[in-house]
Amino acid sequence: MTRSYETEVIHAMSKPDSRTRAVSPSIVPAVAYAFSDVESAIETVMGKNDDVYYGRYGNPTIKLLEEKIAYLEGGEAALAVSSGMAAISNALLCYLSSGDHVLVTKDIYGGTHHFLTVLAPRFGIEFDFVDCTDLEAVSLAIKENTKVLYIETPSNPSLTVLDIKALSDLAHAHGLSVVIDNTFMTPLLQRPLELGADLVVHSATKYINGHGDVIAGLMIGNQDDITFIRKNLMGDLGQNLNAWDAYLILRGIKTMAIRMKKHNDNAMAIANFLQQHPFISKVNYPGLPSHPQYELAQLQMKGMGGIVTFELKGDFETAKRFLNQLNLAMISFSLGDPETLVQHPASMTHASIPKEQREKFGISDGLIRLSAGLEDSKDIIEDLNNALSVVSAETLMELNYSK
Repeated sequence: MTRSYETEVIHAMSKPDSRTRAVSPSIVPAVAYAFSDVESAIETVMGKNDDVYYGRYGNPTIKLLEEKIAYLEGGEAALAVSSGMAAISNALLCYLSSGDHVLVTKDIYGGTHHFLTVLAPRFGIEFDFVDCTDLEAVSLAIKENTKVLYIETPSNPSLTVLDIKALSDLAHAHGLSVVIDNTFMTPLLQRPLELGADLVVHSATKYINGHGDVIAGLMIGNQDDITFIRKNLMGDLGQNLNAWDAYLILRGIKTMAIRMKKHNDNAMAIANFLQQHPFISKVNYPGLPSHPQYELAQLQMKGMGGIVTFELKGDFETAKRFLNQLNLAMISFSLGDPETLVQHPASMTHASIPKEQREKFGISDGLIRLSAGLEDSKDIIEDLNNALSVVSAETLMELNYSK
């Protein structure tokens, strides 16, 4: 019998322990592993079998997480690492060497932008940002030394939706590898490998774990790429995950389907409310018909996600006053938690990007990013409405006073 994906999220790669009959997986924090003889130890180090030999390259708890996320994303193999940025940097370094060039979607996570502009040049890696909604612009931006197309969709924080299949076809026609940050969607809502991507990365810190108590990253792709990263990048850079965090992520995955449904429903309700509010000039949410890539989102995604971004009618001071008026929603740099979290991208997650570039990427001083939590949507909306009422009244008073 074929089981639903929601059922597989819970049961795939999971079975009671053969010795203890425990339903939950074991936490194995071991660093060293013993071998019955020298020959078997040599075979393990040489990669002739699938045994674990040293904790920096993995352990049984982490291996179970990697097998599960590879299955859910539809990849041959996966690698769990110590943070989302470890996943992003390893994914890029898998395909890029000194003298190579990477094309990057123009509106990306601030940490990725910082890696590309600060650290990548030290490796001799070149980059250009490009509007990936324009296939012709992407094609024209490809150089002789371009090796990778790196995208995230929906993007952070503008929520631009990109055509993964069309971009992958274009990239592959030019011999490029395609890396996609799928953090906002999870494999429940979007599976880029099925649309042509070569490597998928996640900040497992966010929705995959879902409880705000783990920092971790995941990469999913073909066996050769994952093995290369494990043996030549992750291990040497010391970016391994630990067994306890792997266990917490495995636990979080079991509720991912029901959590993502609630995140989606709450975000949709919040987006509809904000779109009608007179003090909001723009709402970005792929589930709204007003979104520029609404039709593509319906085809490519199985849900619209839990992130809503919107622009207040005002400047940075207005945004600051609004955030400070919120009571239920908490100001935080993260997302994907049970709690509703808000932040100001221009001064927080994307502050390292120069103002001129931020504005080109659609990150205005009035832009707010909201991660819809698991609370009752009515309570979240009431909190937003109360804060907007205070700030809009204050703004009106200031305008009248200035006259």
